[in-house]
Amino acid sequence: MQLFIFLQILSALLSGTTTSYVKTAQDLSLQRYEYKEYHMGVDVRMIVYAPSETVAVDACGAAFERFAELDTVMSDYRANSELMRLCAKAGGAPIPVSKDLFKVLQRSQELAQRSEGAFDVTCSPLIRLWRKARKSHIAPLSEEIAKARELVGWQKMRLNSRKRTVQLLVPDMRLDLGGIGKGFAADCAQEVLKQHGIDHALIEAGGDIVVTNPPPGQMGWRIQVANAQNASVPPILLFSNCAVSTSGDTEQSVEIGGKRFSHIINPRTGYALTDRIQVTIVAKDGLTSDGLSTAVSVLGSERGQRLVKTYRGATAHIRHLGNF
Repeated sequence: MQLFIFLQILSALLSGTTTSYVKTAQDLSLQRYEYKEYHMGVDVRMIVYAPSETVAVDACGAAFERFAELDTVMSDYRANSELMRLCAKAGGAPIPVSKDLFKVLQRSQELAQRSEGAFDVTCSPLIRLWRKARKSHIAPLSEEIAKARELVGWQKMRLNSRKRTVQLLVPDMRLDLGGIGKGFAADCAQEVLKQHGIDHALIEAGGDIVVTNPPPGQMGWRIQVANAQNASVPPILLFSNCAVSTSGDTEQSVEIGGKRFSHIINPRTGYALTDRIQVTIVAKDGLTSDGLSTAVSVLGSERGQRLVKTYRGATAHIRHLGNF
């Protein structure tokens, strides 16, 4: 998700906290570097610890290039992206796709099944309706929603893992990977950093954060998680070698007829959420945490927690704020 308001990165260098870690000679040679570029509709930030600026620049440059590459694969705004070329052939025969796109779609289908459709990348027609509503402040007609729902449904997409093909069964189907793509991109960028010898890094893309080893001499990356407690001051938690994704609607909502609608859509009803909820997911990787944060937002606390428990090692911090 693009929302970052609920997560605040606090570098260990800004902290006076002491830990039981003892810096090694290698740790002492590492310096902190931070870079930012715009990709996938958000500012992508990288904080790395490297032995020199040259190493940091080369590593982060390659990692940003990976983000740019994946944008050409997964974007629903680029008419020539791999995703949109696939959608252009909806209703036809199975289409071979890249390893990256197949992996994201495969995990998306798995989450769709586990969440009983609360997460569904085929819901692009509905997302586009409500995106238009946020601009015009005019709610979609029930007839428009019903027509869009005819194109939506994760069961209408078939994957063949042996041939690595994707088939969209209904003409005019459209896919949207906005609820899972940035988490995957952050995972891939971390892999690039490791290939360049960087294994102390934080990558933040919108509301998705993926971290590897903590800053030298620290117990973990210090991240303030607003949903972890019902407190006026959100607690600061320590994270390493995991992903943290937050979903919410503070920044993207619209008021129509005295009612506020979230940018998060329930694929099963076709309507935007009106029950305010903030969700933070901690999981082994961004591909898991990003999608789960969206699914749990739709499912709510009780059913959402049950879903999260089916993912080993994942945890959810959920806070309801009532209706808009």
